[in-house]
Amino acid sequence: MKIRIDSEAPAPREAGWLVVGMFEDQPEPPSWLSETPGAELVRRLIASRDLSGGFGEASALHDLLGPSSGSTLVVGLGPSDRFGAAEAFDFGVLVGKRLGGRSRDSVGLVLPEVGPKAPEVASAIVQGVMVGTSGPGLAKSEPSRFAFEELRLCVPPGSSPEPGPIEQSLERAQILGRAINLARELVNLPPARKNPSLLADRIRTEAGQADLTVTIWDEARIRRERFGGLLGVSAGSDEPPAFVALEWLGAADPQAPALALVGKGITFDSGGLSLKPSASMEDMKADMSGAAIVTAAMTAIARLELPVNVRAFLPLAENMTGGRAMKLGDVLTMRNGKTVEVMNTDAEGRLILADALSYAAEQEPARIIDLATLTGSCMVALGPKVAGLFSNDQATADSVRSAAEAVGERVWPLPMDADFRESLKSPVADLKNVGSKWGGASIAGKFLEEFVGGRPWAHLDIAGPAWADSDSSTRDAGGTGCFVRTLVRLAEAGAGA
Repeated sequence: MKIRIDSEAPAPREAGWLVVGMFEDQPEPPSWLSETPGAELVRRLIASRDLSGGFGEASALHDLLGPSSGSTLVVGLGPSDRFGAAEAFDFGVLVGKRLGGRSRDSVGLVLPEVGPKAPEVASAIVQGVMVGTSGPGLAKSEPSRFAFEELRLCVPPGSSPEPGPIEQSLERAQILGRAINLARELVNLPPARKNPSLLADRIRTEAGQADLTVTIWDEARIRRERFGGLLGVSAGSDEPPAFVALEWLGAADPQAPALALVGKGITFDSGGLSLKPSASMEDMKADMSGAAIVTAAMTAIARLELPVNVRAFLPLAENMTGGRAMKLGDVLTMRNGKTVEVMNTDAEGRLILADALSYAAEQEPARIIDLATLTGSCMVALGPKVAGLFSNDQATADSVRSAAEAVGERVWPLPMDADFRESLKSPVADLKNVGSKWGGASIAGKFLEEFVGGRPWAHLDIAGPAWADSDSSTRDAGGTGCFVRTLVRLAEAGAGA
């Protein structure tokens, strides 16, 4: 998609679609529209509340700017004082979905009047449009969504700031939009097309194109490295596990402590011998969302050439029910030497993360962030759109939360007090992999803490926001690509950007 800035007021001669945002508390049409033939029509529609500006409302008006001027999509933006990065991103997705159903040469979009926030808002809108024009139909015989050949961002005369700062934000916007779509694609791939070996190969390709350093371990190397959790989880599958490490050394000192990112990569989760009901397996191709999001964020960090060191660690496995599957009561020895009694084979994500976190901690990073579709309990607590945030270090938790808020993604801190550790006690091993049925998300976080070696660490339980069960005007059903933007913003903050 070619994106360009147009600093002239939209004119009647422009053909095709023009997108105009309208705030809920906007009593008059935009100033640039006031001298056009459509101004009076818009005033009447506002007065009659047929155009209310409510967020997500979208109305198509034809020949608004004059005879044969094409079509205008008027989109509600909600209250102006609440319009930020999240709303701008969703606005872009809505536009992409609404107009991306057919191939279009050019679409114009008048940027909302948001003052000094304009570059940030323009960037979020572009990311959203790229997501909205990329549907989840990977296996459809005919595409159902098309990227625009050209997106013209219209900055009417007199707008603040000038087009220059907005134009500077566009390269970053396109890199992020591409990364979010990569995460969505990896999550939406059918399980047979992304077993651990295939997913590792795909990650190698994507990382190589972004100039990341890639290391992939096969099962023999994983065994030598004492990754007992990863081996135990994968034992019931015919597909061997894989472990992928990605590295970006952009800091002036390549030896400077790095940010470590860890992503859960269960490419399909049957539950193992603690078998899930069939309905609960329908979206289990998405149980590698953490690995997909971390991979995508790493490609963006590299393409942005951020002056920071970042390393990513991705344990990949299938959790199946074969004859060698781990059994309840089995004891696994993790990378850091701790032993775990397996009391539920469907609590497998924490087992592969234990090895990856242990290995990441050994590299002495500045801080560790892991992302995992870990517990249904977190969804019970926070719903499907908010990630649970757990941490052993307040400064790290604050950094993650600040990065998420800056880009409009939602996290909420949940407790991880010492008493949650009590229910993980085992009579035969150092700990069990499950505890009480109450506070399951916090117990899972407490389990993971055992493997970070005391390093500053935060865990995001993304079981809810990583996957959308249904389609809406601002979201496709399937993988969402959540928290790619948060991780990149976190890396930028670490680089002093």
